[in-house]
Amino acid sequence: MTPEIVACLAILAVAVAAFAWDRLPADVIALGVMLAVIATGLLPADKAFAGFSSDTVMMILGLLIMTVGLVQTGVVEIAGRYVFEFAGRNPAVFLPLIMVSVAVLSAFMSNTAATAFFVPLVIGYAAKIGASPSRFLLPLAFSSILTSSVTLISTSTNLIVSDLLGSYQQAPMGMFELAPVGIPIAIAGVLYVWLIGVRLIPKRDNQQAEEKIGERSYQADILVVEDSPLIGKSLKDAHLTEDAGLTVVKVVREGTAHRRAALETLELAAGDELLIEGLRADLLKIKDIKGLDFKADVHLANPEEAEEEQKTIVEGVLLPRSPLIGRSLRSLAFKERYGLEVLAIHRAGSLPSSISSARLRMGDVLLLQGTPQNVKALEQGNLFNIFGSVQEERLNRGHAPLAAAIFVLAIIAATMKLASLPVAMLGGAFLMLLTRCLSPEDAYRQVEWKALILIGALLSLGAAMESSGAGKFLAQQLIAVVGAKSHYALLTCFFVLTVALTQPMSNQAAALVVFPIAMQTAVEIGLNPRTFGMMVAVAASCSYLTPLEPSCLMVYGPGKYQFMDFFKVGAPLTLIIYAIAILLVPMVWPL
Repeated sequence: MTPEIVACLAILAVAVAAFAWDRLPADVIALGVMLAVIATGLLPADKAFAGFSSDTVMMILGLLIMTVGLVQTGVVEIAGRYVFEFAGRNPAVFLPLIMVSVAVLSAFMSNTAATAFFVPLVIGYAAKIGASPSRFLLPLAFSSILTSSVTLISTSTNLIVSDLLGSYQQAPMGMFELAPVGIPIAIAGVLYVWLIGVRLIPKRDNQQAEEKIGERSYQADILVVEDSPLIGKSLKDAHLTEDAGLTVVKVVREGTAHRRAALETLELAAGDELLIEGLRADLLKIKDIKGLDFKADVHLANPEEAEEEQKTIVEGVLLPRSPLIGRSLRSLAFKERYGLEVLAIHRAGSLPSSISSARLRMGDVLLLQGTPQNVKALEQGNLFNIFGSVQEERLNRGHAPLAAAIFVLAIIAATMKLASLPVAMLGGAFLMLLTRCLSPEDAYRQVEWKALILIGALLSLGAAMESSGAGKFLAQQLIAVVGAKSHYALLTCFFVLTVALTQPMSNQAAALVVFPIAMQTAVEIGLNPRTFGMMVAVAASCSYLTPLEPSCLMVYGPGKYQFMDFFKVGAPLTLIIYAIAILLVPMVWPL
């Protein structure tokens, strides 16, 4: 084993551990990997940076801009409204219809974007018919992933594999080359989730439908102000009891916390901080109780100025991969940074401390108070998904037919090979900007730049594994263990390895790590490298065992799921996909 191989494998091991640790953003880890590759001399800087100018990054950029255009012009919304109107109030029709709709949509755009659009609509539908949203949200997320192997543009992972194929003297992947395997996977997967998977989702008492803001149970920090008429009174005399729809979880006085058992005889004092739980409507009644106020309201930077501004109260669901996750409101200086007060937090289970010091989690719902302008700015920063009374920015529906036509033309141009895929995607993006289907500001703001940085930086690791011989070394070790004649066993190994790595890492990162090893294995034993590459592509989109896939994270909080719910439903689905892949991949791309 050469020093270069040792260095490359060490970087790979640290990268996998960092992705699994999940304390650093994935794009930051990727940049660190790229710099490590340069620092160890595995690649010169120009070759390490070449990933950012690759066809893959350009294709994804164009595709992301066109996806934003479809959303901004209302094309996606119009399609969704037709689905809801057709389903009516019959959940037996709604569930398969919504699954098929999001699956078809996700075959041609980001599955995360498709899921994000349908989540609030599905929650509203569940509330209208009095059903639990958990019955629909997990099937929604899984269906959006199931068509990842139908078209080349279904997921950026396919685009990465297509680009990497060129390094092994293979032709780029065709637009529908994966379809002979992807379509059977999609059909079998949708049928499984619809007929069996939905029955494996545990039913819990806290999974009732929630249509209105007021139907959520929140926890809020309340302060007993100076000169309050409630000083010296008990909680019962202050009407802070369950009869009033409020539960005092604890009282903090001079740094000492008093829990429920000691609260019955406790008399209120100035400066007491109360952690109170209740529905939104009941909590807001505290504003009418003289001598009590929300801690956020008391600590406004400029109360006189705030009184003059028109304010609204909305709720925001913390989005997956939000940089706010793991941070407290106090450490973020949330009010000063975003101009909004957090009145209360909704979370499954009790908060460990006050809302200002509690670390934010995926799926937390915050009751926010502020101006509509600040609420809009927060949502546009991709930190929260805002529900409630904020007037949404009007969609450019007059351009919907034009945006749809541009998208279809770009797909046809790439499919018919009238233009290369990067040119077709960037051309479509240019036409959407030129015809004002969306503004450059909207395009730049809503494009997922983190994904582009992750892919561009990690391409350097794939190049380093090839140039250092690390990929070949790992391939030889795998062949020695499994056996050169065990072709299906080797394919199975790469499927399992890729699926395993997609849990702590992103799908793209997993593909970039496994692909060179799979291709070198095929070369070493004289088999068709394309067979192994396509198996990696299919496996990289098989992210059903944990809620760490972005589409699954999107529904994790609103559906009030538990971590193991995804494994219970996703494990059989993964086995079904493996059975289809191990049968069809060697048939479509003979060994």
